[in-house]
Amino acid sequence: MNKVIMVTLGSLLLLAGCASSGSGKSACDSELSTAWKELDVAKAEGMAGGVSYSQALVFLTAAKADQAMESYGGCLDSAKKARFYISESRAGR
Repeated sequence: MNKVIMVTLGSLLLLAGCASSGSGKSACDSELSTAWKELDVAKAEGMAGGVSYSQALVFLTAAKADQAMESYGGCLDSAKKARFYISESRAGR
């Protein structure tokens, strides 16, 4: 009887983990997508050599890693920071 309960609980936990999309997934996806597009525009404008551009790229990489690990809060924070540095890059700072 204990084995049946343990297997059932384990299965439920596994299914719950697979089924959840995570809190903030769509916000993370949207913010990350927008940031990558803005980075492409900044690169096309010739701002790719700046420190702010490099910093934005670091934060986008961190956001992508957070997204892959389903840490959507961290992803959203990093993507917002990246967008800040992208705007700084485009402003020449």
